[in-house]
Amino acid sequence: MPDRVRVLFLCTGNSCRSQMAEGWARHLAADRLDVRSAGIETHGLNPLAVRVMSEAGVDISGQRSKCLDEFAGSSFDYVVTVCDDAEQTCPVFAGDARRVHRGFDDPPRLARNAGSEQEALAHYRRVRDEIRDFVASMPEALESAAERGDET
Repeated sequence: MPDRVRVLFLCTGNSCRSQMAEGWARHLAADRLDVRSAGIETHGLNPLAVRVMSEAGVDISGQRSKCLDEFAGSSFDYVVTVCDDAEQTCPVFAGDARRVHRGFDDPPRLARNAGSEQEALAHYRRVRDEIRDFVASMPEALESAAERGDET
């Protein structure tokens, strides 16, 4: 069996989008992808992200918010930025890591003005499903993004 593609999902605080991406990748493609997630800083694991992932049958409650510094010296095939802030502040990685940006809306920001918990959760669910669709097509989606020049 060929080596799994090593992927780091990077977001600002590693609390929501990158955590969901890591969870989906482990759930859908653990045989093809070796995944991690990190943030430029840590914000803790978002409980609403945990909740909507659980609704979809993916338990991310055991994951934790990690700072990018924890992966110093690690090598990745791809670094996927899942928010615009992370794309702008993504450091240079040693080695051959290809940087790909696939931004997703920020559920906490969208839910900030929600009138109810159900309205707030709707934002999380939509982004969860968008991330699932992206991850389900990996590594093909990464290769395609790199070929289109979506790398930073």
